[in-house]
Amino acid sequence: MSAVAIPVFMPVAAGELNIPPSYVGIFMSLIYLAATAFAPVSGYFIDRFGPICVSQFCLILCALGLGAFSIPAIPMMIIGALIMGIGYGPVTPASSHLLVRTTPFSMMSVVFSIKQTGVPIGGAMAGAIVPHLVIFCGWKMSALVVGALSLILSISLHHYRKQFDTERSKLSRLSWKNVMESIKMTVVHPELRYIVIASFFFSTMQLCLVSFIVTYLIEDVQMTLIQAGILLATAQAGGIIGRIVWGALADRCVKPRLMLGILGIAMTAGALSSAAFSLQWPFFAVLIVCALFGAAAIGWNGVFLAEVARVAKPELTAMATGGSLFFTFAGILVGLPAFSLIVEKSGSYPLGFGITAVATFVCGMVLLFSHKSR
Repeated sequence: MSAVAIPVFMPVAAGELNIPPSYVGIFMSLIYLAATAFAPVSGYFIDRFGPICVSQFCLILCALGLGAFSIPAIPMMIIGALIMGIGYGPVTPASSHLLVRTTPFSMMSVVFSIKQTGVPIGGAMAGAIVPHLVIFCGWKMSALVVGALSLILSISLHHYRKQFDTERSKLSRLSWKNVMESIKMTVVHPELRYIVIASFFFSTMQLCLVSFIVTYLIEDVQMTLIQAGILLATAQAGGIIGRIVWGALADRCVKPRLMLGILGIAMTAGALSSAAFSLQWPFFAVLIVCALFGAAAIGWNGVFLAEVARVAKPELTAMATGGSLFFTFAGILVGLPAFSLIVEKSGSYPLGFGITAVATFVCGMVLLFSHKSR
């Protein structure tokens, strides 16, 4: 919710700051710049301090980042985005570290997918709640309210430290070699290489949807902020359902790599359909496309993370997840500014969605024809 709140209130904030609304892609890329840098080192912090402690600290950083973002000055907003990114990077490795020790092998995809529904649930809350907060108390106060929610959750997690932060090691050391090893692990492993590369482009598509759909619907399709927020929440809701359904299918009847290939093709179709939105489209039709687009473009993460955890040894799950997220976040870091640049130079959001769709289509086809049975 912290991250997605930014593209929701950015169309209003941009007017006050005298910057193009498409610059939201730059702020989001700054979040993922810091996340890309800190994801590979998260294994050390999790081993040293425990996953709950790391999660608490991440929530505090997100709150501080939104506090800085609420100050209407570009330098402070840049600092706020970077602080949020530092908090964003270690969250998923921490949760994977917890779950891999308690999840039966046959249920990895569905359990990790249920865990990952926290992302679209937070995004749906941002789409449904933040527009009303902006209207009621302004975009700056909206950022502070969402930050306060992060602080409250951080405090409430403290009770669980004794139960779950039991495997801390004072012998754990942070070194450049360990950081590079976590990245190398995902590239050289034959069962991870293709899906990690695909995650680079899938994450680009996911964040382009989340970051630009509100601005696109307001500027090009002439919708109101409330309507655009409802459609963003619908896409996130589709992602919630999709993550659980795709995870269950990957556990029961479809190989995870094949499932990811199918989702790559599906998100391509969703992006091309979204690029065709116009004033002539009925609102209900746009709603359906956004739901299906979200189910594919937001719903793939659980299957991906479960496959990483399944292939890695339990004690290396946090390291492998951090290494794989380096490429996932890097896709966002590169893709969002590229999308913003395409829109700025061409004035066309549909062109940006179309170019991104080509990349996900290629990845989907490669995964479809390269999957192997284990």
